[in-house]
Amino acid sequence: MLNTDLEVHGTYPPPVEAFRRKILEADSFLFASPEYNYSVTAPLKNAMDWASRPPNVWGDKAAAIVSAGGDFGGGRSQYHLRQIGIYLDIHFINKPEFFLNAFKSPMPFDSDGNLIDQSSKERLKEVLLALQAFTLRLKAK
Repeated sequence: MLNTDLEVHGTYPPPVEAFRRKILEADSFLFASPEYNYSVTAPLKNAMDWASRPPNVWGDKAAAIVSAGGDFGGGRSQYHLRQIGIYLDIHFINKPEFFLNAFKSPMPFDSDGNLIDQSSKERLKEVLLALQAFTLRLKAK
């Protein structure tokens, strides 16, 4: 968990440093997370907090969000993640959005957790293509 007492002379614990390097090396991000209490999960928020410590390594990168959950498919967590991303200077694609009701009939996932619903796969592909295009636009500037 985030503990600023572990920051020593501008350095972080080795696992945090490794995580921060991976973020710096990435061109963009795909956030996929369930919704807990209308928000993102504690581990995701913790990871975002560690990577936002000075210097913020999230800044000026493209991202997309996908979620699966109950009726709204994790939508409230997506909106909260967008709020967090504003402060961290993460540039989220606006469309298409991807919310998946994981409990509808027929079930969109098989017993191993693999997405089997063809229309959801197509929508997910659209998100990934939009993220790729947005990433290339941001990198060209």
